[in-house]
Amino acid sequence: MKIHEFQAKKVLRDYGVSVPEGRVATTAEEAEIVARELGGRVVVKAQIHAGGRGKGGGVKLADSAPEARQLADEILGMQLVTHQTGPAGQKVKQVLVEKAGDIARELYLGITLDRARGRDVIMASQEGGVEIEEVAANNPDAILRELVHPGLGLLPFQATRLAFGLGLEGKAVRAGAKMLMALYKAYQATDCSLAEINPLVVTGSGDVVALDAKINFDDNADYRHADHADLRDLDEEDALEVEASNFGLNYIKLDGNIGCMVNGAGLAMATMDIIKLAGGEPANFLDVGGGASAETVENGFRILLSDPNVKAILINIFGGIVRCDRVAEGVIQARTNIDVKVPIVVRLAGTNADIAADMLEKSGLNFTVGEGLQDAAQKAVEALS
Repeated sequence: MKIHEFQAKKVLRDYGVSVPEGRVATTAEEAEIVARELGGRVVVKAQIHAGGRGKGGGVKLADSAPEARQLADEILGMQLVTHQTGPAGQKVKQVLVEKAGDIARELYLGITLDRARGRDVIMASQEGGVEIEEVAANNPDAILRELVHPGLGLLPFQATRLAFGLGLEGKAVRAGAKMLMALYKAYQATDCSLAEINPLVVTGSGDVVALDAKINFDDNADYRHADHADLRDLDEEDALEVEASNFGLNYIKLDGNIGCMVNGAGLAMATMDIIKLAGGEPANFLDVGGGASAETVENGFRILLSDPNVKAILINIFGGIVRCDRVAEGVIQARTNIDVKVPIVVRLAGTNADIAADMLEKSGLNFTVGEGLQDAAQKAVEALS
């Protein structure tokens, strides 16, 4: 789950990370009031779940409270387009107004899970303020990495080593090491999948401050954090993905035109790969789960058909926990209750697959049956022409 910058900074502040003084505003008038309270010279920052806001015109410096009001008026309501929003952009509904600081250096700091090694990894770089992906591509040696032992956690000597690696000097070394320890504590305590500060700045007086902050929570740990639900902003999420989550479906919208309905995440990813190998493009990832019912399948159909880009549907079900006849029942029920105007290719294998095939044949409805996954994917691609 993604959260806004101002929310991420609240989380970090609670664990001892130094962040600029600021407040969120939803109107230009509120922005002016906040700016005046902060001394006039502030930064007005659009709050959306995407990076690259500065390049898109969503982060601007104001030298006075009236100018902060003017800039907030320009940013609020704009359709902010960045490399992470796609061409449609995202509407800005709130801005963070922060006190402008004295920036001497910009650094990068991030924590995530290194799945290959099974450990958290801290990444740091002296090249802050730019996309870390660009640094990794153009100058990978500029990124420092420190693996964290799962039983011991981040040790003080590791934090100090990273602080020196960032080129910090004098009191900034201690401040930087303290910042690292606090950031990792916040990352662990709140079950983050990502905690990133870009840029992490060193001020002229040697203070180390998180000028920006990005936090993603691990959804699998939601049961431990009831308060995380209050931080969710549904306006920032894809409407179909939100609707799918209400039905207990795992759905991610993609850019293709072949809708996929599959049970199991691994099989879903394999299905998308096979579609691409057949020359098509998947329109989504949709995992209806191992215990899918007829109702679940029908809801899945509704989600798929709500995407106007879907021109064909491939249903690929392996009957292990869920029986194929139950899925077939849901497919027939959905086809009967919903006005489906696109071709449907069905591939069912496993428990009661023969019964399911018989049900589909006797339904009198128009289905194309795939003999194996490759054949089903090829037929779905051919159905587009």
